[in-house]
Amino acid sequence: MQNQLVSTLPATAPSLLRSRWERIKAALSRHISHDLLALVARLAIAALFFQSGRTKVEGFLRVTPGAIELFRSEYRLPLVPPDIAAHAAAYAEHLFPLLLVLGLATRFSAAALLGMTVVIEVFVYPDAWPTHLSWAGLLLYLLGRGGGRLALDRWLRLD
Repeated sequence: MQNQLVSTLPATAPSLLRSRWERIKAALSRHISHDLLALVARLAIAALFFQSGRTKVEGFLRVTPGAIELFRSEYRLPLVPPDIAAHAAAYAEHLFPLLLVLGLATRFSAAALLGMTVVIEVFVYPDAWPTHLSWAGLLLYLLGRGGGRLALDRWLRLD
């Protein structure tokens, strides 16, 4: 009798765990939709780039001499003069995050910020690949799936 009980427990325990896990997965799938994931991704990556952009300007988008000096001495992008690179980065880090928050031109904005991420990884901070990979993951999700129903793209039928 005891051997029968022991032999049936392992067979039913995994089945019970699998059944519970399937119910949990179904509940998570119902409550964590693409729309929620896209909104969180848009806000998270927008905040990150916008905060970076704010460090390069003072007032209303006036690029600081310190930002230009960073592009001259530390960032050193090939083929792009430091003053142009500083201005382009500062404006992009304000415009594209704003568009992402609104969910307007989501895929285009994600592609632009992904391009910036690649440039930063390759030319500026190659050892920071774990950070850049997490940015790329959020941006690739938005690029591939769009901004979701909580985005102006969807309401304007641009997605």
